[in-house]
Amino acid sequence: METSSQDIPRLHGLFTALRDDLSKQIVGQSALVERLLIALLADGHLLVEGAPGLAKTTAIRSLAARVEADFARVQFTPDLLPADLTGTEVWRPHDGRFEFQPGPIFHSVLLADEINRAPAKVQSALLEAMGERQVTVGRQTYALPPLFLVMATQNPIEQEGTFPLPEAQLDRFLMYVRIGYPEAEAEGEILRLARERARQGLQVEAVACERISQADVFAARAAVLDLHVAPPLERYLIELVLASRDAARYDPELARRISWGASPRGSIALERCARARAWLAGRDFVTPDDIRAIAPDVLRHRVLPSYEATAEGWDGERLVAGLLDKVPLP
Repeated sequence: METSSQDIPRLHGLFTALRDDLSKQIVGQSALVERLLIALLADGHLLVEGAPGLAKTTAIRSLAARVEADFARVQFTPDLLPADLTGTEVWRPHDGRFEFQPGPIFHSVLLADEINRAPAKVQSALLEAMGERQVTVGRQTYALPPLFLVMATQNPIEQEGTFPLPEAQLDRFLMYVRIGYPEAEAEGEILRLARERARQGLQVEAVACERISQADVFAARAAVLDLHVAPPLERYLIELVLASRDAARYDPELARRISWGASPRGSIALERCARARAWLAGRDFVTPDDIRAIAPDVLRHRVLPSYEATAEGWDGERLVAGLLDKVPLP
C-alpha cells in the first residue's frame, strides 16, 4: 500500500491526537504510550514488565477503543489450556459435524496478562500465532486478523509458580518494555482522574479523539517504511547488532559478558522501531537519537549475559547500555 504525500499530514495528525489522548488517560507512563504506538506502527508485539497497578491493562484497552479494533483480555493461569486461547472444534449433533469456535486470539488487539503464569504449551501457542499470524486446529489452519497486536505482561514480583519465557521465544516480541512507578506530580493527577471516573461510574473515559480506521493504520505503516535512513546511520544500526555478537572489537570485557547476541530479527526490529519513533516525532528521516532511544527496549531480551556476567549482576539491559557506549556514532 502506497501513501500519498498529501495524506501523510492527516495520518500524522490522527496519531498525534491518539498519543495526546492516551497520555491524558495513562498518566505518568509516557514511555509505555509511545511504545504501544511504535508497536502498532511497526506491526509488532510488546512484552511489558511492571508492578501491578501501573495501568498496563488500561493502556492497551484504551488503545483498542481508539482504533478500529476488537479487544480481548486473557488472564494466563497455570491451568490454562492452548484451546482456551486458540479455540476448539465443537461437535454439532444436529449437523453431524464439528464446527470451529474461535478463541480470544482471533481479536485484533489481545492482552495476554501475566504470560509467565501459564505453562509452556500455552505460551508456545500464543508465540506461534504471533510469528505465523495463523492458528492450526486439527487439520485446519485459520488466518488471524490483518491487524493483530499482542501486548503480554509479566510482573517482576511473585515469581513462585511461574514459567519464565525461554530466551528464544522472547525474540518473537518486537520490544521488551520495563515500566516503573510514576512521579509525585503524576500520582496526584492519577488520583484526580480516579475520583472523576468514580463519580461517573466509568473505568475508561469516553473517547475524545477520532477513532482511527484499520485502513489508516496500514497507510501509516506504509508511510513509516518510506522514511529516509541515511547509509551511515543504517551502518551504525547494523554495527550495534553485530557488536552484540562480537563485542571483542570494542571491549574484550564486554565480549566476555555476552553469551549470545541479537539475531537478524533484532536488526529488522530496531530499524522499524526507529522509523516509527521518527515518524511519530513528525520527521521524514531517522536520527541517531531514534536508534539509541529505542535500542534498549528492542535488544534487552535479545542480548543474553553469560553465566559469569549474570553472577556479577549483569543483564541484557546493562549489556545493551555497554554496546551503546562503545559503538561510535556515525
